[in-house]
Amino acid sequence: MGDSSDSVSVDIEMISLGGKEHRIKTGLGSVSVAVFGDQDKQALITYPDLALNHVSCFQGLFFVPEAFSLLLHNFCIYHISPPGHELGAAEVSPDDQVLSVDDLADQVAEVLDYFGLGAVMCMGVTAGAYILTLFAIKYTQRVLGLILVSPLCKAPSWTEWLYNKVMANLLYFYGMSGLVKNLLLMRYFSKEVRGSALVPESDTVQTCRRSLGERQSPNVLRYLEAINGRPDVSEGLRKLRCHSLIFVGENSPFHLEALHMTSKLDGRYSALVEVQACGSMVTEEQPDAMLIPMEYFFMRYGFYRPSQFSVSPRSPLSPTCISPELFSPESMGVKLKPIKTRISLQV
Repeated sequence: MGDSSDSVSVDIEMISLGGKEHRIKTGLGSVSVAVFGDQDKQALITYPDLALNHVSCFQGLFFVPEAFSLLLHNFCIYHISPPGHELGAAEVSPDDQVLSVDDLADQVAEVLDYFGLGAVMCMGVTAGAYILTLFAIKYTQRVLGLILVSPLCKAPSWTEWLYNKVMANLLYFYGMSGLVKNLLLMRYFSKEVRGSALVPESDTVQTCRRSLGERQSPNVLRYLEAINGRPDVSEGLRKLRCHSLIFVGENSPFHLEALHMTSKLDGRYSALVEVQACGSMVTEEQPDAMLIPMEYFFMRYGFYRPSQFSVSPRSPLSPTCISPELFSPESMGVKLKPIKTRISLQV
């Protein structure tokens, strides 16, 4: 545990799951980490997408009872928030260091050091998936496995770079305006749940829209500029030897990016799950789709869910929807192979 003079740990009420918020001072500035579960268990760290935190990015997954059982039975969860993205965050001081993606990945390593953690399981969404992938490349021995949702690995295309620049200018001049919120919701969710003139937004989208209103725009701008200046890490993926499970929605603007990333990973250690009728944030839009693949993924490490599994009727996946070649017996465990789910995509 870190020196008490260097960090502060404060109890707060954490949604309905209970938890503890730690404010940790690192060499790269302060970072907030919400801890859930028994700290004697294996660690699973999470990192959210742009303008989100653990509540707005991961609570949908943790509100699925089977997923809650699977994850909390096997892991202590460490939700790392990007600087200034935690619940109730104040505006980051202009004097604070502006962090690059490399700095954010190094900050993750300092968080692990603070808690005395060794190798960890990682779960990230889009920008957060990039940060944890970069962390895995830089600190290979500290990552057991990667669960990546609509991940990034290439430098921004000109289209994405320009899109982000427009959003950055809007954030700078107008703050978290309605237009910025709409641009972010398009990044996260499929058109079906975002609604239209005739169809209202889903409850999930409405909740996310409200949470975006709580973000400090200068803090979001810093994370956006860091991720918009990211380098291509495609070649670095080849040296990863941890198992990787990638989820991506078929309607995600980062769908092709996820397919590219899968092609660069060692096929012996990676699997792809494409989720039907879903945007980027599978953890919120279709969290049920993640359960069965995660159960098989964790079996590789000897983890399991204590109660008998039953498929949710809401889930777009069922055991018969997953390729029988996802896993093959190998001694006492199982080995991942590249897969597709129900989606048939022409690349």
